[in-house]
Amino acid sequence: MTYRFLPDLRPTWFNMGNYGVLVFFLVSGYIIPASLERRGDVRAFWVGRLFRLYPLYVLTIAIVVAMTPIQPLRANIDPIGHITMLMEVTGSWAFTEPMWTLSYEMVFYLLVTALFVAGVHRRSGLFALSFAALSVLVAFVMPARGLLGGPVVPVVVLAVIAAGLGGVLFGAGRVRTAGAAALGVLAIGLIVVGSRVPWQGAMVLAVMFTGTVIYRWERGEASGMWPILGVAFLVCLTPFMKPVTVNGMANLMTVALAAGTFGLFYALRGRRIPYALAWLGLISYSVYMLHMPVLRIFFLVMGNPLRFPPLVQLGLGLAVLAGVCGVSWLTYRFVELPMQRLGRRLAKRRPAAPTPARERITIP
Repeated sequence: MTYRFLPDLRPTWFNMGNYGVLVFFLVSGYIIPASLERRGDVRAFWVGRLFRLYPLYVLTIAIVVAMTPIQPLRANIDPIGHITMLMEVTGSWAFTEPMWTLSYEMVFYLLVTALFVAGVHRRSGLFALSFAALSVLVAFVMPARGLLGGPVVPVVVLAVIAAGLGGVLFGAGRVRTAGAAALGVLAIGLIVVGSRVPWQGAMVLAVMFTGTVIYRWERGEASGMWPILGVAFLVCLTPFMKPVTVNGMANLMTVALAAGTFGLFYALRGRRIPYALAWLGLISYSVYMLHMPVLRIFFLVMGNPLRFPPLVQLGLGLAVLAGVCGVSWLTYRFVELPMQRLGRRLAKRRPAAPTPARERITIP
């Protein structure tokens, strides 16, 4: 909002948007493997994820499309790429800007699924360090933009995911192993050659696996959190290198603040969460997906807020914030929550998928 309301308040010594995104990826990396492993059932995991993400995702796309008479769509949008949520790594722009993170979330799901089926999912420190090192390498050997694009790529990706997930969810033996391998190779390939900014794509996976390292350490499944130091060093180092056009010092502060925020709330995880924060957490997905359409409607009605005095800008900004939260509560209450409940019911009805041969998980 500070791009259009009171821009002088926007800090320049760190990147506000990247800060929030890094916290999000740390949390996601911490909780997603936990969700999969506690279930011990890949099919139940995917049913839960689909009903958690897709209903609001589809609604947001419908809202953006419905707004086209007053707000034209962004250029180079491929609907097929949106079926898999992988538009950011297949050369397509998203229907609305914040959706780009969902592509990396989906890549992480594919990769975690492949690792779980292969029985190597506990080597999180190795994966975190590997993707951090890959980020440095890609910054030197890859162009500044991803190499994928055109109408064929999303179709091929959709076909590979359909075949791979089909083998993992409904196959057995070699079919299931082959499906997992296809998903893993696809995920890594999309990160390296498909990410809009390739080195950042590898960095995102490094950050997510860093969250997983913390989860492993908490459960006593890792000898320490030393891989985090290596990841932090490489993540902070990359923007200082010549091929990367990012403010290195601002990135350093952004990473430090994101790590500090995660660490603070991790330390407070045993305490009761204030109701206001818990409520914001519940509606946060709706806020994230819907704030851009709401802002665009506001700008179309009110014009540029910068033409008003600062005090009026502040009042308008607070009004928009209240509007975004109000709309998000409605979509959470009447879209997200019912779909999550339906997903949980469907997940319970599905037969348990076989767990990796190296590990049989018993759910009490």
